[in-house]
Amino acid sequence: MKQSGVAFGTSGARGLVTAMTDSVCFAYTVGYLKHLASLGEFLPGTQVAVAGDLRPSTPRILRACVAAITYMGGVPVFCGYVPTPALCLHAFTLGIPSLMVTGSHIPADRNGIKFNRARGEFLKTDEATMREQDVTLPDGWFDTDGALARDITLPVITDVVPGFVARYQDFFGPDALSGLKLGIYQHSAVGRDVMVEIVEALGGTAVPLGRKDDFIPVDTEAVRPEDAALAREWASDGTLDAILTTDGDSDRPLLADRHGNWLRGDVLGIIAARFLGAAAVTTPVSSNTALEQAGFVRDIRRTRIGSPFVVAAMTEAAEAGLLPSVGYEANGGFLLASDVTQGARTLGALPTRDSMLPMICALVAARQQGVDLAGLVATLPPRFTLSDRLVEMPTAQSQARITALRADPAKGVAALGLLDACGGLAHVDETDGLRMTFENGEIVHLRPSGNAPELRVYVESDSPARTTDLLKIGMDAVSTWRDTP
Repeated sequence: MKQSGVAFGTSGARGLVTAMTDSVCFAYTVGYLKHLASLGEFLPGTQVAVAGDLRPSTPRILRACVAAITYMGGVPVFCGYVPTPALCLHAFTLGIPSLMVTGSHIPADRNGIKFNRARGEFLKTDEATMREQDVTLPDGWFDTDGALARDITLPVITDVVPGFVARYQDFFGPDALSGLKLGIYQHSAVGRDVMVEIVEALGGTAVPLGRKDDFIPVDTEAVRPEDAALAREWASDGTLDAILTTDGDSDRPLLADRHGNWLRGDVLGIIAARFLGAAAVTTPVSSNTALEQAGFVRDIRRTRIGSPFVVAAMTEAAEAGLLPSVGYEANGGFLLASDVTQGARTLGALPTRDSMLPMICALVAARQQGVDLAGLVATLPPRFTLSDRLVEMPTAQSQARITALRADPAKGVAALGLLDACGGLAHVDETDGLRMTFENGEIVHLRPSGNAPELRVYVESDSPARTTDLLKIGMDAVSTWRDTP
């Protein structure tokens, strides 16, 4: 890990494609399987499901992972190029390990491997134990550049899509989206065709849009200006009821209303949790505080950013009998720690990010209330969040700056110009990065990304216009950090 620079981020191992050589990916996978063996979840003959996204480097990395599974005596099950939640649904149902080759939303010059246990996501405790495994590369398997020298081919695809589509049709019904005309922004998302299938299986009319051959790094949390403009353009003729899309591995949703305005993931999470009647909701500290103000949920748990932290806390809530227990993230990822029953239909637990569930919940909820998506959002308390990122900001540099700011927040806030912009500092939360709440209720949250050399900036206020201004103030304040180490 030290030699390659490929390290664990908020969700799995991530690194530059040039650093993720076949030998590095092989070693990671062997270490993963050795860890599972110590837990009794892997032994020779165990099936291990694998899938990947549409990045150019993914097939090569998949071959390295399959080689490692074969070397360890496992049986690789290739599920094709499918959404992460489709892979997980298949593997969790069978109780077998699985891994997804994906870099999620980050650019194509990077990639990653997301590991899962037999019935749930890899947690941070699993990562720590996996690091301790001793891995020796077998002689003759790699050349001097770390490229796989063995003739390893991917197995015949096991089709997991029908079961994934049936999950939503069985719970929501075949007419849940009837009469709705829904744009599907396909870009290079691995689930672009599956999204069309699901919409049509629920009775909606799907209109594919923006399909691309090149990989597009769509970030559901920091929406690109290009994607904002595309949504407005597609919505301009007034024929679409909504526009749906996802990130690269299709586990994080992005939903736009009929005007082409993208909904924030933490707003979508609140709507979905309310629709499902959640008794417990777990979400990272960066998510919109409208959740607390909405008052519909008995138990709220705030965590660090990253699905492993959400999974751990929402599982604790479920084990405490707070059912249904759900989790969501500001990037839109929605997770179920327990089954949800409505009438005669039950939706099974899926403790990993699910992009389709919250979007369908929002569309069905709007229909039930006789409003459009904008009207549905208006039923929530008026709290608005935005985020952006300072790219090419080395993680160590971000951490050093935040450490200095943490040492004297009042002085640091003044130096950044936030004292003049927001007034006095009321509270500082160090759960993940530095989240500063001011006396006027506004929030500025600074955090190094766990997946790329970027500094994330999150803001929250009581109005859209002020939130936009606040994000610019926050980004301008930290922009000098990159130029002055």
